[in-house]
Amino acid sequence: MTIIGPGEGTTIEGPVGGPLTFKVRGEQTGGRLTALENVVLPGEGPPLHTHAREEEAFYILSGELRFRVGDEDRAAPMGSFVFIPRGTPHCFTNERDVPARVLVLFTPSGMEGFFERFAAIAEPTPASFASAGADIGMEVVGPPLGAQPGAAG
Repeated sequence: MTIIGPGEGTTIEGPVGGPLTFKVRGEQTGGRLTALENVVLPGEGPPLHTHAREEEAFYILSGELRFRVGDEDRAAPMGSFVFIPRGTPHCFTNERDVPARVLVLFTPSGMEGFFERFAAIAEPTPASFASAGADIGMEVVGPPLGAQPGAAG
């Protein structure tokens, strides 16, 4: 059993502008799960991307995000749950003027290295996002949600 209390975990700079706190890592779960709490700052979000190995899930703890998952584009307010099967193109953005807080789950684990590499980049770009994830099967397939044609605003 693993119990991580409030405020516990290792915190680094996340890829969407705010802090990212690892709640559980692969070495604690036998490679089954990575769980993290991420703060998404206003106007931030990753480029459209896929994961070759991992399923990804989000639970919105506070705030609201807009997701594009495959061809679907919708708002995910506080209390929403979003599941993304491996191989599905997806991205999100925070269109509000306050940070959003999300619980993110990856199964199996393995995304920890991406987040650590990305946190070390001085000036992050979509290209550096792609480079940091290339060795684990994460592929950038389009621009961030706010930059996509037809994106809701």
